[in-house]
Amino acid sequence: MATEFDPVTGSSRSHSEPTTTGALGRQWNLTRVWRGFAGTAGFLGVWWLVGREVPSYLLPTPDEVIGALWTEVMSGQLFIHLGESLLHYVPGVTIGVVAGGLLGVGMGWSQFIDDVLTPVVRVLRPIPPLAWIVFAIIWLGLGHTGAAFIVFIGAFWITFYNAYEGVENASRDLMEVAATLGIDSDRRLLRRVVIPDALPAILTGVRTSIGQCWMMVIAAELFGAPGVGYEIITSANNLAMARSIAYMLTISAVFLLSDWAVRRVRVHLLDWQP
Repeated sequence: MATEFDPVTGSSRSHSEPTTTGALGRQWNLTRVWRGFAGTAGFLGVWWLVGREVPSYLLPTPDEVIGALWTEVMSGQLFIHLGESLLHYVPGVTIGVVAGGLLGVGMGWSQFIDDVLTPVVRVLRPIPPLAWIVFAIIWLGLGHTGAAFIVFIGAFWITFYNAYEGVENASRDLMEVAATLGIDSDRRLLRRVVIPDALPAILTGVRTSIGQCWMMVIAAELFGAPGVGYEIITSANNLAMARSIAYMLTISAVFLLSDWAVRRVRVHLLDWQP
């Protein structure tokens, strides 16, 4: 069985996978590629057939969406609006991941910090990030700072939980072995044993945050913050659905690129694992 992780939903699924290598393994990979191609082609075919039969303001055809996307690219508007979204997405995710990771490691490692902060965490953690939009508007306004705050909240709790669980569930056997090898101080044990053991869980939190926080970006921009989400809702209000879908696909492309980058970093950082 092999497990695949979905960074958007935060869930995982298991499936059967042959353990063959060489020619048989390559044939299996080629089969999976063709399956994916067939599924994508079928989806686009159904989309095109349905789009032909209904008005474009209900469902534009794929070629209309491509045309709208090309227009936005050539005019430069797509890059302007994407840049506006990234101005609150990148700082929000970065600060949220760092702060959530540090707090999660601290609470998972220190019983004192855990005892002091657990009541506060239990009260704040169940609150959805979108519930903070009203406060973000009042405190910080509808600009990049307010939107970045919403993204920060989303990234913070996702990373915090994964880091906390990873450190708290770190292998006791590894700690005992490290102690016998002379790693007896708490600081050295945390740095050389616990954090490396918890790193897969922490990186899973980072990867999940990258996907989930695009939802926070769009939600914040629906309330007036500039960016791709604002263009999606504005286009929809003007019944320019091809343009709206073009910006939706832009978000998908950026997410896929960032998710690929995180997976490459994960492979590099965890190359010591068997």
